[in-house]
Amino acid sequence: MYNTRKITDDLYWVGASDRRLALFENVYPIPDGISYNSYLLMDEKTVLIDTVDNAIGERFFENVGHVLGGRKLDYIIVNHVEPDHSATLQHTLTLYPEAEVVCSAKAKLMLSQFFTCASNLCFHEMAEGDVLSTGRHELTFFGAPMVHWPEVMFTFDTTDGTLFSADAFGTFGALSGNIFADEVDFENKWMDSARRYYANIVGKYGPQVTKVLRTAADLAIRRICPLHGPVWRENIDLYIDKYTKWASYTPEEPSVLIIYGSIYGHTQNAADIVAAELAERGVRDIAEYDVSVTDASYIVAEAFRRSHIVIASATYNNEIFTKMEQALLELSEHALQNRTVAVIENGSWAPQAGKKIRAMLEGMKNITVLDETVTIKSALKDEQRAQLTAVADAVAASVSAMMKE
Repeated sequence: MYNTRKITDDLYWVGASDRRLALFENVYPIPDGISYNSYLLMDEKTVLIDTVDNAIGERFFENVGHVLGGRKLDYIIVNHVEPDHSATLQHTLTLYPEAEVVCSAKAKLMLSQFFTCASNLCFHEMAEGDVLSTGRHELTFFGAPMVHWPEVMFTFDTTDGTLFSADAFGTFGALSGNIFADEVDFENKWMDSARRYYANIVGKYGPQVTKVLRTAADLAIRRICPLHGPVWRENIDLYIDKYTKWASYTPEEPSVLIIYGSIYGHTQNAADIVAAELAERGVRDIAEYDVSVTDASYIVAEAFRRSHIVIASATYNNEIFTKMEQALLELSEHALQNRTVAVIENGSWAPQAGKKIRAMLEGMKNITVLDETVTIKSALKDEQRAQLTAVADAVAASVSAMMKE
């Protein structure tokens, strides 16, 4: 049975959600599921804007068939080739063989890599600024390479001010009837998922996102239709402001993330003490995570959010504790920069973690490492309390200075 929602008088959401999938891209935990959005424009010409993942294919085809109501499908726009948005393309074309595929030149090439029938399709290769007229609507296309694949393009409906933004402005999380961001408590219940989605899926490509945001700034955007998560039709500037910060690696707020890798609890003890000392100094909303039990995607997202990071790690096999090293590699690979960091190390016979953490941080851009540090040998001693206090003093002073800027 079909399940659609009307976005405008002639634009329909025809997607669906998957609450069974455990790992998005087989990497990122999605305890709240994921939506796969597709849109159908019912103008003089009918236009399907992106298809969906196979997991929801049955619902998708019911939705499309219901909205078309017996009309033929004229165009299928492929803004993004990734299979969670194109896996059903071939079967869609089987059902609607007269449909013509609209995409970028790179997308056409990549489709031929995924589908054996691609060479037989009728393609319209869209370049920057090309326009497709569908009757009342004028659809303009512009490239968004590396947001987050090289073939990505955006489609902008200049008639109604609708931006079809591919994976940009997307969010983890299934949709539960409320497909619009203003129908949910987005800031309190969705923003963390939106941040984790951006930081892990798109975060590496900040310069490319910034370039696309500059282009979008010249558009009269009235709504944003992403391929995952809610549709935006109100307070769009709120979300664009978040993207502007994330893309420029600017902290959203002066606050502290503490991550620790502890084997027998002694390194955790040091991290807990620093957290308490920071709280005593007025630092609010401290986030603290054990890297052994928290998926790295959450740590990456929190690092994008916060201005300061305290890293406390045991030494393991003369290296950084394994799970901490993995977390730091994720931060580096997602291009985190413009942060202030304090380091605490532990080691029973040869503490090495601190030196090697600093070496990793040196390979990242604009990371300020505070001089104050602590070296623990096995377990904390009473006289080391002052060293932990010094770390808290330095971090709190740096946070305070940022708040005054």
